[in-house]
Amino acid sequence: MDRHPQNDWQSIHYDPRFDEYWIAAGSARQCLFFCPWCGVPLPESKRDRWFDELEALGYPDPLFDNVPAIYRTSEWWTRCAVTEKGS
Repeated sequence: MDRHPQNDWQSIHYDPRFDEYWIAAGSARQCLFFCPWCGVPLPESKRDRWFDELEALGYPDPLFDNVPAIYRTSEWWTRCAVTEKGS
């Protein structure tokens, strides 16, 4: 979806930590589950897994704790995906 010609990134945002696309809904975020232009399903959110992994590492409130740098980007889940494919 990030390469779609109609996506000017003014209204649709991407959070690499969770692999989520979203739009602003007042002071909240509304996650997108399908591409708004072609209807293709977007990747499943990794939000729950992010919280679970950080809690297991001893970070009870990862949104406010100083979490490892790898968890502030997509590296934590892309590295795992590469490792799993190489197994």
